[in-house]
Amino acid sequence: MRPTLYEFAGGEPAFRALAAAHHERCLADPELNHPFSHPGQHPQHVDRLAWYWAEVMGGPPRFSQECSDHSAMLRMHAGNGDISDLGRRFVTCFVQAADDAGLPADPEFRAALRAYMEWAVAEVLTYPGPADDVPPGLAMPRWSWDGLRPM
Repeated sequence: MRPTLYEFAGGEPAFRALAAAHHERCLADPELNHPFSHPGQHPQHVDRLAWYWAEVMGGPPRFSQECSDHSAMLRMHAGNGDISDLGRRFVTCFVQAADDAGLPADPEFRAALRAYMEWAVAEVLTYPGPADDVPPGLAMPRWSWDGLRPM
């Protein structure tokens, strides 16, 4: 049986490294810097991001258990209007952060990561209005080698 993307990446340490590398790249980006450097950011932002991505990719449900649900993540990013250019930059930083974090260079794995982030950014962009537009109780997405798994 094929390992989950979480397992293939290297588990929790790999996702922590990915989240840290992604955060650094976003801070260095002149357009993405603002949302990643604001003073109200949660002090565990990088850890929570790692937990979220890990859970989506087949890892333990730490984000769901210690933080919140998928709806909360979408609400946090809602209300920004059309930020499609930021979304493209975000995906680019994510793809480059996978290199920085030393994740496996396997082309199929990297394609699955990119496809996930493109899907995730597109989903966030479907909520340009107020956070109240996000439905409550959305299940955490589950991403596999073949894309989004049915919930």
